[in-house]
Amino acid sequence: MEKAIYKRIILKLSGEALAGEKGFGIDPDVLRDIAAQVEDVRRLGVEVAIVVGGGNIWRGAPAGERGMDRATADYMGMLATVLNAMALQDALETRGVDTRVQTAIAMQQVAEPYIRRRAIRHLEKGRVVIFAGGTGNPYFSTDTTASLRAAEIEAEVILLAKGKVDAVYDADPLINPEAKKFTELTYIDLINKGLGVMDSTAASLCMDNRIPLIVFGLNKSGNIKRVVLGEKIGTYVV
Repeated sequence: MEKAIYKRIILKLSGEALAGEKGFGIDPDVLRDIAAQVEDVRRLGVEVAIVVGGGNIWRGAPAGERGMDRATADYMGMLATVLNAMALQDALETRGVDTRVQTAIAMQQVAEPYIRRRAIRHLEKGRVVIFAGGTGNPYFSTDTTASLRAAEIEAEVILLAKGKVDAVYDADPLINPEAKKFTELTYIDLINKGLGVMDSTAASLCMDNRIPLIVFGLNKSGNIKRVVLGEKIGTYVV
């Protein structure tokens, strides 16, 4: 029988991963595939919480660099993550997976407010919880949200699912075919080498709370389950 090596996980999905090959918006085929993979993981008895980005709809930092007020741009990005979370919730519930969306910015008509104890209770009841709205504060990335929520709900690992790459490299493999792939790194390596997998705030938070990170690609269907079962794919960061 297949046996998961984790009991509770945070799955971090970038907005770009939801866009698929289109590069913008939400690809329904990608959404359905992710929902099917999450359903498979839930069947293994794993408690799944998901943090979604919003880069497929809006990116706050570049808008800030082009002259928009950075706080305003970041709040717009947080709203983009709610759109992605609602789409993912719909895809999961279409498959019969009981799902809750919790947002760091109150919007009671479409989602619950983020309450740590309620989130943990949902997980214990077998529901998938999707965290949207980032941390609720500008200047913080959704990678930092994943690190913070993982610490709060005592997740055993963060699974960082990428849309275009399958691991951590010393250069962009899409540009440089000679880029070296890392199978294992420390958070200090991640920060000192400036590898760009996650920002330094998120990496420091994971390091301080001893939360391992696995970076892998969504380029092959079933990869989420493979990671949960302990298969060595992608890059393991400790």
